[in-house]
Amino acid sequence: MTFRLSSDAIRLVIPALSLSLLLAAVFWLQPRAMSYIGLNLLFNLAVPIALATIAQMLVMAVNDLDLSMGAFVSFVACVTATFLRDAPAIGILILAGAVAAYAAIGVVIHLRNLPSIVVTLGMSFVWGGLAVLLLPAPGGQAPDWVRWLMTVKPPLAPMAIVASIIIAVIAHFIVKRSSLGVLIRGVGGNQRSVERAGWSIVAARATAYALAGLFAVLAGIALVGLTTSADANIALRYTLLSIAGVILGGGEFTGGRVSPIGAVIGALTLTLASSFLSFLRISPDWQIGAQGAILIIVLALRLMLNRLERREKRR
Repeated sequence: MTFRLSSDAIRLVIPALSLSLLLAAVFWLQPRAMSYIGLNLLFNLAVPIALATIAQMLVMAVNDLDLSMGAFVSFVACVTATFLRDAPAIGILILAGAVAAYAAIGVVIHLRNLPSIVVTLGMSFVWGGLAVLLLPAPGGQAPDWVRWLMTVKPPLAPMAIVASIIIAVIAHFIVKRSSLGVLIRGVGGNQRSVERAGWSIVAARATAYALAGLFAVLAGIALVGLTTSADANIALRYTLLSIAGVILGGGEFTGGRVSPIGAVIGALTLTLASSFLSFLRISPDWQIGAQGAILIIVLALRLMLNRLERREKRR
């Protein structure tokens, strides 16, 4: 029991330490950032990235990987900026259908024993094509209520930070505290044991994918609320960012080992990394590579601590 708690602590300590170090570096380079307005600017796009990261985490919890995340969030953004504003009922139906399609993808992957990478890569072209059909050129407009929700100013901390905390708490409850979360992680950890216990693997995977689709829909809506318009390519980077956020936050590709709170911290770290690299005047063309380097350093640190922990266990 002690060892399990220690592992959970490591999954949170390393992401939190990475975020703290980056935040300290930003404050050292730009002291004016240590304010309500400064924090709001630093974490402005954190909410949609955090939501997309949680969506990716739910897919990874069942040992799959979603390479269509960025294209799907872009599609949702296009729906939000068009139908959800001008014809809300139709927009809601389209988004509900998209979530149902996500659940169906999880079922097909399981029943046909298909590689999730291949299926979701193919779906990325489907979502991308639908997004282009909706918005061939950048445009549309965010619904007023979405814009208000994403720009409201809470009294103590910026909306991005408050929303990220709420997302982390909700995701933690779903994945770590609910029976549904235990079932989803069980599918990723030991699928045979779940089957022997009488649970439906198909239903569990469908639910995991449906929840992932729901969080991805929220990510697209939040993104339009911040940008006020949409584009068919607006969130293509979210595929890699969501995977990096999960891994940075202590998650793993297999075994159902995920950390919702760590994933949100990982998303905040990646968001802050972009601001930090901008302060260093690093070209945007090099920022993706620099973010990858940060991820590699954190993973190397986590691997080193895991090895030390195993040695202590053997003793």
